[in-house]
Amino acid sequence: MFLSLPPLARALLSLLPTLAAAQIPQLTTPPTIDGNLHEWKRLAHNDGLWDIERLRRSPWYDPERNRLTLHPGETAPPEQDLAARYYTAWDSTFLYFGAEVTDNVIDVHDPAHEPKRWYFKDAICWFVEAPRQARGQNFGERDNAFCFLADKTKPPYAAWWRHGAPGGKTYLEEPIPPEAVQWALHIHPQGFTLEARVAMAPTLGRSSSQWRAPRIGDTYGLTIVHTDPDNGDYGGHFLLYGRGDNDASWTAFQLTGPLAPIERKPR
Repeated sequence: MFLSLPPLARALLSLLPTLAAAQIPQLTTPPTIDGNLHEWKRLAHNDGLWDIERLRRSPWYDPERNRLTLHPGETAPPEQDLAARYYTAWDSTFLYFGAEVTDNVIDVHDPAHEPKRWYFKDAICWFVEAPRQARGQNFGERDNAFCFLADKTKPPYAAWWRHGAPGGKTYLEEPIPPEAVQWALHIHPQGFTLEARVAMAPTLGRSSSQWRAPRIGDTYGLTIVHTDPDNGDYGGHFLLYGRGDNDASWTAFQLTGPLAPIERKPR
């Protein structure tokens, strides 16, 4: 049926995935990575506060995976267990990630610790497919996961990278190369703030032979996984913009030019 449409209609329909894509704005001034997002958070992608009440009304919600931990005697409402705002931006060299988190228990202890088990600790992980392709796959080539633990001691595994490799059918697990990442964590009584930047060429460029230096109009796939074990085992998870390891479920995000700041007109 699609092939029977006139050429102009086919061209317009082909643009729909791009037109529907969310946007990751470009930063024109590199921020200082110090655990304070004030320089750039209003210029980044951010669609407001996420808690379990909002998440369960989203298309990604699965109560088996998007859940929280209830401790004996705990009476606080579930939205006080975990809530966060997430920020994403880019420039010619880096992807920028940020989060402002309210969390009643920060837990980075895993009794069966392995460096790759970030999902058994408090962590936020940005999954990025670059470039995004219409044909989905389980995690592999073009796919990356940049994961940051809420661990103030910042051990080597606290900035973790899961990634595919060109021609490979599986993925690799390793710390983000130190020369490719800078990140900061500020822990406070109500939770924590995370700020990070990851160089694209030595990461995205290694996971895909199809990656190129970023340009306005490029489309990446994105999902965010926020883990919150709260002294449990596997614990609670938030999943935003996607439903799991299959990158077909990840949301298309288009790299755009800078976002204009909100204008406040005098009376």
